[in-house]
Amino acid sequence: MLERYTRPRMAEIWSEENRLTAWLKVEQAVAVASARHGIIPQSAADAIARCSPPDRARVKELDAVLHHDVLAFLDAIRETLGDDARWLHFGITSYDAVDTANSLLLREAGEHILEGIEKVAETILVRAREHRDTLTIGRTHGMHAEITTFGLKLLGHRGEFLRAHDRLRTAVSEISRCAISGAVGTFPHLPPEVESDVAEILGLSVEPVSTQVIPRDRHASFIFALALTASAVERLAVEIRHLQRNEIGEVAEPFTDKQKGSSAMPHKRNPVLSENLTGLARLIRAQVAPALENIVLWHERDISHSSVERAIFPDCCALADFALARLERMISGLEVYPEKMEKNIALSGRRVYSQSFQLELKRAGMTCEDAYRLVQRHAFTIDNGREFLASLVADDEVRDNANISMEAFERLTDTDEIRRHLYALFDDRLARQVSSDDHAPRETGTTETTDVKVSSVVEEEEETNPSWETSNLPRLHPPTPSRASVSYAQRQPQISPAKPRGSTDIAASSKR
Repeated sequence: MLERYTRPRMAEIWSEENRLTAWLKVEQAVAVASARHGIIPQSAADAIARCSPPDRARVKELDAVLHHDVLAFLDAIRETLGDDARWLHFGITSYDAVDTANSLLLREAGEHILEGIEKVAETILVRAREHRDTLTIGRTHGMHAEITTFGLKLLGHRGEFLRAHDRLRTAVSEISRCAISGAVGTFPHLPPEVESDVAEILGLSVEPVSTQVIPRDRHASFIFALALTASAVERLAVEIRHLQRNEIGEVAEPFTDKQKGSSAMPHKRNPVLSENLTGLARLIRAQVAPALENIVLWHERDISHSSVERAIFPDCCALADFALARLERMISGLEVYPEKMEKNIALSGRRVYSQSFQLELKRAGMTCEDAYRLVQRHAFTIDNGREFLASLVADDEVRDNANISMEAFERLTDTDEIRRHLYALFDDRLARQVSSDDHAPRETGTTETTDVKVSSVVEEEEETNPSWETSNLPRLHPPTPSRASVSYAQRQPQISPAKPRGSTDIAASSKR
């Protein structure tokens, strides 16, 4: 991860210390579950549950000799366990621990990014409401089209972030998986009940059918969700860059008192924040192809995905987190110039009402072709846009075939009426964003650690839901309720503050 583009919380999540801690949590959960089923002594599980993460330097020292970071990690812990060391990592393979730990890390990072998306969406909404009736020219192909409002433009971007939130929420749920199934996924040394209990302790769902690893389409979906989020960031950033150009000048990024725009030209006020966001989005999207390629592994697993994931998991999460935070600050401090927006509308004169004029001519009896040709001819041939309507009304074809007065045409250009229409449209679109079926809440469950007999739970599930075995999200181990299981739009208009996830007291669990 580049330090320049990594915020403290994401650096903490993807730190080496936190990675080792996640591995240890999985190993401890396996020990607790194994003792629960009489596979290892309870005293050994208690000792393992009390272990602290190993010293990073010691793990690095052992890895230099063993050339296997998981074995180095395990040996560093075993040095502190004495006779109970033989029960650590009992019956599992390296990627049982690594993959399940990756699920914990990706879930933690994903939920933090979800918070960032929510902040961006809320800030956009604040600015959109502020400019609900600020008229501006809409542009298609970079050219003046028809009048809209700056608030409505922002509301469209907010909708994209709501969708990004839903996609990432789904991806976090999909990646929150546990696999403790052995070297090729056949449970040769530990029964499936241990995996189920580990999933319950860690607040994860069981991977229905694993090999040596959790299927990589889940991880690719997570990276793709981040890439789509990055594209949402860039689309808004590019809009700001265009609107800040000298010849448009409708908005400007925040610029501090002592900030400088150029080493050579003191007059420059460059849109560097927006440009930076475009670059970050490119970096995130570039990781989609490697994530997709990681799906195809040899047989039950090869190691070709490992080096890729060591880079793209932390990098994509850190970059997405940084980009969202930067965008939120930029939109919050964005300078908007309504007067310049009005001047830009006036540049096209009444040409921006050409469709309204065309429709009025058709209502008066002209054919579609004649009305279009007539309006287009005057729009193209009048040098001064402000004379467009006068030239159109004076045309013999209009007088002879439509007989529409100047006053009737001018009513179509009443900006107060246009503003009222767009004001109502804003309220309607906002209401649709909140109530859209796309943001319906998903069914959630709880994952409090309780002393359950897993087989009896399975039997109960089979009686009440015979198809549970084929479900993509097994109800036996639903994900822990979190930001990943509650739609952001459903929390409107108020956003509830994020509640920190409580860590599982594995030591206490082992004593039950």
